[in-house]
Amino acid sequence: MPLGVFDSGLGGLTVVRALRAALPHEDIVYLGDTARVPYGTKGPATVTRYALTCANHLVARGVKAIVIACNTVSAVAPERLRVELDLPVLGVIEPGARAAADATRLFKVGVLATAGTIASGAYPRALSACSTRIETYGQAAPLLVPLAEEGWTEGDVPRLAVRRYLEPLARAGVDVIVLGCTHYPLLFTVIEEEAKALLGAHVQIIDSARAVAREVAAFLENRSLLRDPSLGEGTVKLLVTDLPKSFDETASRFLGSEVGGAEQVDL
Repeated sequence: MPLGVFDSGLGGLTVVRALRAALPHEDIVYLGDTARVPYGTKGPATVTRYALTCANHLVARGVKAIVIACNTVSAVAPERLRVELDLPVLGVIEPGARAAADATRLFKVGVLATAGTIASGAYPRALSACSTRIETYGQAAPLLVPLAEEGWTEGDVPRLAVRRYLEPLARAGVDVIVLGCTHYPLLFTVIEEEAKALLGAHVQIIDSARAVAREVAAFLENRSLLRDPSLGEGTVKLLVTDLPKSFDETASRFLGSEVGGAEQVDL
């Protein structure tokens, strides 16, 4: 049985990329809701409704577990999905929060995310569950999503945008910054360089995708759900609700490798 992964668009392919590195033998079915992206600007009820349609489609395809590769959905809908679906559902917020809690020495953690994720308060709750000493500083960074999708990951434009978003976190004196959106790893280098320029060489950037991949691998192993390595390297099946003209180029950039044709589905 494959592992199901879904996101509001193509950003979740950074999670698929990390999952493939951690679990090279797993088959993965990825669903990007490209017709209704972005989720980060929509209300919780709408996000939950969209998430349920995505998850149910993956269930119908026979997945053994679902990874919510979307911080906005992970912030507002995971419990509803766990109630509605008869299979494991794993989000991206708790793993990223745990990695940040392990990394911080000053107990001050910054979070770059969409407006919806910041407004949900999900990261402060998750970090408080790790340690009540941690202070969380959220910063919405909406411009980073279109920059990542357009491939503007280098140069003055992304650097100036990143610096503007990091300045409030620098004033707060954080020593760890969580990338709370699956698009942001494409801008990892710029974010890290600007963060170190503003805060010093000690600041650490947490890529939630890698943290999620580690926890999913441990979960599947503990539940004896890992695919048999003797079956060979796993495959990735891409599903989208709308097929943009630039899909192959954008998806390849997020996944880190060339992609085959995607199947368009109607939800």
